[in-house]
Amino acid sequence: MSSHVQFSHENGITRIVMDDGKANVMSPSLLASLHDAFDAAQDKEGLVVLSSGGKHFSGGFDLKVIREGTRAEKVAMLRAGAELALRILAFPRPVISICTGNALPMGAFLLLCSDVRFAAEGEYRISMNEVMIGLTVPHFAIEIARQRLTPAYFNRAVLLGEMYAPQEAAKAGFVDTVLPAAVLTDVVEQTLQGLSAIDFAAHAETKARARKGAIDAIRTAIDTELVV
Repeated sequence: MSSHVQFSHENGITRIVMDDGKANVMSPSLLASLHDAFDAAQDKEGLVVLSSGGKHFSGGFDLKVIREGTRAEKVAMLRAGAELALRILAFPRPVISICTGNALPMGAFLLLCSDVRFAAEGEYRISMNEVMIGLTVPHFAIEIARQRLTPAYFNRAVLLGEMYAPQEAAKAGFVDTVLPAAVLTDVVEQTLQGLSAIDFAAHAETKARARKGAIDAIRTAIDTELVV
């Protein structure tokens, strides 16, 4: 892990905080640190909470790598992001994400793969905006969106790259609950207490069954498309 990813574990709850002091752009180094954090979380017990510092959840993939990097560099970064999203989707214990600022790809993908998603009210946007900036949506991202976005919003979000304020992002399926920032922390902590009481073994087995189709589709997309 690096100074851009903070990791702590206390009272059965692992907390992972992204904070690079800027937009939490998903660069190769930040993605590597997040993988390290989830490796560490895998060895702990209990819930995992993913959040961010600053004004952004994540500004998405590093566009400098996408536009100026070699094909190998681009594929490696995209694959690291896709693998991170997939491991969150399949994580054997509940993953709770808290969005308090802009969540663009790959940030939106992390929300779509988390089990419980909170968002603070505010003047920011959540979006899969690839087509708006001239990028074709990767196959793995389409499958991530397919398994969580509501049918009425799927085409608008994926094909048109619409950007949503938190309340409409909840209608689309990017997040579950939108709350005033003043009460967000208290509600999250109450939710964590309730989730801590579930049977994690049953949760893991049920998640594997319920998400098998999506997990298999994302795995196929990664292994087919994200190769050099």
